[in-house]
Amino acid sequence: MKQLTKYLFLVSIVATIFSCKKNVVEYDTETVKDEAQFQLHYVVPVTSGTANNIYKVEINGEQYANNTNPLSTYNAIPSGAIGLFFTTKVGQNNIKLYKSTNLDLVYDQNVEMTKKKQNVFVYDFSKPPMVFDAGYPFNSPVTDSSGKFAWVKFYNFLYETAGVPTTLTLQYQRQYVINNDTNETSDWINVGPPVAFGQATGWELIDVNKTVVISSGNAYVDYRIRLIGADGSDQGPLRVMNSSGNFVEYADYWTAYVGRRYHHVLAGFRAAKPTSGVRQFTGL
Repeated sequence: MKQLTKYLFLVSIVATIFSCKKNVVEYDTETVKDEAQFQLHYVVPVTSGTANNIYKVEINGEQYANNTNPLSTYNAIPSGAIGLFFTTKVGQNNIKLYKSTNLDLVYDQNVEMTKKKQNVFVYDFSKPPMVFDAGYPFNSPVTDSSGKFAWVKFYNFLYETAGVPTTLTLQYQRQYVINNDTNETSDWINVGPPVAFGQATGWELIDVNKTVVISSGNAYVDYRIRLIGADGSDQGPLRVMNSSGNFVEYADYWTAYVGRRYHHVLAGFRAAKPTSGVRQFTGL
């Protein structure tokens, strides 16, 4: 009996070893070492649509996007998969953008990239892009439940009219429902500090008051923008032209999902068409 028990024990060990070898999980990844990582954003104030989409992107002569996966207006690449970054060499890189299905070369500029994750913004066809640190590694707070927060990073690329960047300093603000039974809302809360043209906030915590506690969770968050004077005082709401040609106070809302990180990019013309608005790109 003892011999049989010993035999069965050894068979069990061997079976376990072979089972582990057979079911090894491998990840098809490639380590990024001495390279720059980037996402490319296209926020030039143009009319949305096929005619202004970028159907070919070249970095240092290498193709990064084509007509099957174009760079759309007020959008970014890599697209279709959240959290992805392209890689390229550290140092000076050349970016060429070809617009419409005719592949008209509309952008040919150099940009300096560093050994980190970064967001590269093309905002004017005649100027080099602006580069922002992506803020990686993305740290998360520890909570006593299944998660309560998302993150938003606000960028000011607002133009007044063609070729005229805004001189306004803008304070992005949020408001959310704090009581799902009564629909009571919070006060208006600043999303980071005020920013001038070509500036951005950091990654700012956004409360997600989800209605189902044990869930991935999402909730609506309202946003508005205030004008900030040179002395730091609130000068009132940002007023923008709407599609009817009337000036209205800027207001919008977005759905926030727990754990997500969103780029909120204000772009377009404040006092002309194409009109302005905040576009969202999910970074993580």
